[in-house]
This record gives sequence, C-alpha cells and structure tokens, in this order.
Amino acid sequence: MTQISRFIGEVVPVAQRVTGDGGESAAPEGGGGFADYALVSLHCLRIYLDSSYRMTIDLLKEMPQITGEIGLNAADLPAPSTLCKAFDRISISVCRVLLRQSAQLHDLSEHAAIDATFYDRSPASRHYCQRISYRVQKLKVTKLVDTASQAVLDVHCSTNREGSDADLAEQIARRNAGDLRSLAADKGYDKQSLREGLRDLGIRPLIKHRIFAPYDHAHNARIDDNSYNQRSMTETVNSAVKRSLGFAVRARSWFREFREIALMCVVYNIKRFVKQ
Repeated sequence: MTQISRFIGEVVPVAQRVTGDGGESAAPEGGGGFADYALVSLHCLRIYLDSSYRMTIDLLKEMPQITGEIGLNAADLPAPSTLCKAFDRISISVCRVLLRQSAQLHDLSEHAAIDATFYDRSPASRHYCQRISYRVQKLKVTKLVDTASQAVLDVHCSTNREGSDADLAEQIARRNAGDLRSLAADKGYDKQSLREGLRDLGIRPLIKHRIFAPYDHAHNARIDDNSYNQRSMTETVNSAVKRSLGFAVRARSWFREFREIALMCVVYNIKRFVKQ
C-alpha cells in the first residue's frame, strides 16, 4: 500500500466522523450534491499534493484506487470550479473539529508549546491587488503543538500583527484547557496575566521571565529546563509543515486562507501519523 493510499485511508474516516454523513453516497445521486466528507477528503488531497484545483482533479482521474477510497470513480469527480466553490461551504468550525480529530490519532502527552510563524499569500497581479485592496502580504499563524507527538492541537490565524501574543495564547489555552497540564512558550509571551490565567485553568506556565530585576533570575531558576526546552518543538513543526506543504497559501480571500491553514495542519497531523 502506498503512502498516499494510507493517507486517504485515514482522512476519509476522520471526515465522516466530523461531517456526520458517512452513511451517504459520496457521489451525487438523484440530483443531489456531493457528500460533505467526500469534498473535505478531496480538499485534503489537494493540499497533500500541493497542487491547483484543476491539477488535483487531473491527477485523481489517473488514481482509481485513491478515488475509490473516497467512494468515487473518475466519472464522478467534480469539476475544478465545483471543488473550488465547495471550499466556501466548509466552515472554520468544521476545520477546527477536523484538526482536533486528526490530533487525537496521536498519543498526546498533555504538555504543549505555542509559537507564531508567518505564511506568504500567493503572488497576485498588481491590477488584482488594487481592485480588491489586497495589501496584506503575510498571514500570522499561531500553532499549539503537543511536545511529545509534535501534533498540531490548535491554530489561530490573523492578517495583522496587532494585539498581544500573550492574550492570544490565553485564548487558545482556554479552548484546550481540559487537555493540557503545561504550556511552554518563549519570552515573547512573558506576561503575568497570562501566567495567572493559565494557573486558573489548571495549566502550568513554562514561560521564562525577561530579566528586569534580580528576582527574575530566581523565577527562571524554578522552571525545569528539560520541559521548557520542549518549546522548540513548535519551530520544528512550523518548519516541517512549510517544507512539506508549502510556505504560501493559494487562496485569495482571508477567510479561505484561514480554512486552508487549518486543513494544512490536519494534513500534517495525518501524514505524520501514517509515517509512524
């Protein structure tokens, strides 16, 4: 069995659990549309293959075994424009549940780290940029990563750099409070309100203090170095995602880009699980 076959063999059950329509036919029947799990699976394959909508459909027409795993055959595959429009119907909440389900394929340790990175937005013509005021060139993406399995637990995207990283980290931690025992981050997240908020959630903060006074050395000495140094796993994951799935998002509008980033993390989690 090839790696792509094992990959789609894990994607389809996850998509069926999340969308809740696993009992339906993947292909349109009686004038209906494609099942949601089939469209989600096709979009995950598109990201896995790092190709355009048209090229993805062309490649899948030559892969009957892969399309058969989804419940489709070559004649059933949607047109590239149909697949593109279907992306708008995948809500960000569904993408978050997909991400959580893909992370649970791994043996999670309840110890996580958080950090931010930037993704390029695909180059566009000057005329297009002027027509839709397309000025932001990079997306800021914050990932919450399990330090043992290196699975992405949660993700947050933004088109601006305003606001505090510490406040954002607390927001992400609250969404995952029941699954975490500790959270590691670098000194960019040094904020007392974040530490207090994490402790209120039952999460031990592993965040070094910036040195402003002698007692800050004492605070840092109480943090176990082995646990704190695991925060570098976020940098490892950010690098792995970019190297395998690309440094830029293909979508043009910000809401499609956010979905694409979330699905990239889903694909990364499942790819890592399949390799293991």
